[in-house]
Amino acid sequence: MFYDLNVPWTAANDELRRTVAFLEELGYDVVALTHTYSGKLPVDLTCPIPRDPFPTIKNVRFLRRANLILDDPSQNYRLASLSAAYDLLSVRPTTEKALLQACTTLDIDIISLDLSVRHPYHFKFKTLATAIARGVRFEICYAPSIVHSDAMARRNLISNATQLIRATRGRGIIISSEAKNALGLRAPFDVINLGTVWGLPQDKGREAVDREARAVAVTAEMKRRSFRGVIAVIDGGEERAKKLDGAKPPQKRKAAVISAEPNSSTAETPPLSKRQQKKANRAKQEAAKVSTAVAS
Repeated sequence: MFYDLNVPWTAANDELRRTVAFLEELGYDVVALTHTYSGKLPVDLTCPIPRDPFPTIKNVRFLRRANLILDDPSQNYRLASLSAAYDLLSVRPTTEKALLQACTTLDIDIISLDLSVRHPYHFKFKTLATAIARGVRFEICYAPSIVHSDAMARRNLISNATQLIRATRGRGIIISSEAKNALGLRAPFDVINLGTVWGLPQDKGREAVDREARAVAVTAEMKRRSFRGVIAVIDGGEERAKKLDGAKPPQKRKAAVISAEPNSSTAETPPLSKRQQKKANRAKQEAAKVSTAVAS
């Protein structure tokens, strides 16, 4: 299964419908529609993205994602409320302090960096490894630099992506499009080849659009449906199947009933001891002598 976990959400936009339809043609199975927050959050944190935004598109599973622009680390962004309203929660830090906070303390799923601009700091392995150990993934978005007319944005994307992959040792990387139209989309194997340009091996590039992205979605779902790592166990359909079939579950038979049956294995006579066998043989011999004496 192939994942694109960053498609900007715009309400009542035909371009978004065409973009999602083209993702289906390219072979993507899961698409996350992203709603971005910047500045002060509203009081009512309700998700504007419906559960099934495009009913006519049947082969794509939709996720709802909140992307928060992280400017001031000291500000309270109410991440718990955002996480409860969306399927995925990501942040985009703009400073080195915000990146350090996102890697070490924030309860998020994805760190999405704007790699089309030049950052005044370097990515450190110790900081990024802390986030990867916590289950947080780093996202590389390719569409803004591909469709951008500025050649500097493409250079920055290649430079920043190479530096990020080198700092993370190629681990914990997912690749998304962040495409606002169909022109910025690429097929999954084109994205894998694009990752090799940045220094990401092909096996890691395949994981960036497949296994690593799936791990993000599954981990986020477990956070919402579990408490402190305890997985919520749900009915797998066995009880419903029994009701539909009308079959009753097999009942255990009581020991008294089993022992009362003549053909039961427990009703068999126990084996004779050696003393009992000797007595039986003597009785047979005496009976034989008596019978011969009577006959004579």
